[in-house]
Formats: sequence, structure tokens, C-alpha cells
Amino acid sequence: MANTASARKAARQSEKRRQHNASLRSRLRTAIKNVVKAVEAGDKAKAKTVFQSATSVIDSIADKDIIHKNKAARHKSRLSASIKAMA
Repeated sequence: MANTASARKAARQSEKRRQHNASLRSRLRTAIKNVVKAVEAGDKAKAKTVFQSATSVIDSIADKDIIHKNKAARHKSRLSASIKAMA
């Protein structure tokens, strides 16, 4: 346990930050899952619209350094490729 007042405050802040980052990461995973579900359902029009909203979520989370920008680019690239591969 933290001994000094500043260490206790730092512990409070880091816990609050951890919870906030976890909720953002959850939003990211949900956005990705929504695109994957639309692709698996075979609905190309819905997949495109869901992909657009997922792209903005992915970019905003990368801007906040929750995930690396290259990981964000990789997710967007793979999702886009899966949509383009649809019949």
C-alpha cells in the first residue's frame, strides 16, 4: 500500500485511468465484433456502414494511445479486406 499522500493520490489516479482505458478498450472490441458479425451474416451494406463507425472508434482510441497507431491500422486494414472479400 502507498505510504505517502502523493503516492496514495497517484494510486487513485492510476486506478481511475485504468478503468477509463478499460472501457475504451471495450468500445474498441465491440466495434470490431460488430463489423465481423455483419461480414459473417453476409450483409455487405450493413458491414460497410458499421465499418465506417468502427473506423472512427478505432482512430479515436489510437489517438488517445490506448492502442498503438499501427495496431489501429492493422485492424482497419483487415476489416476492410474482409468486407472487400465478400461476394
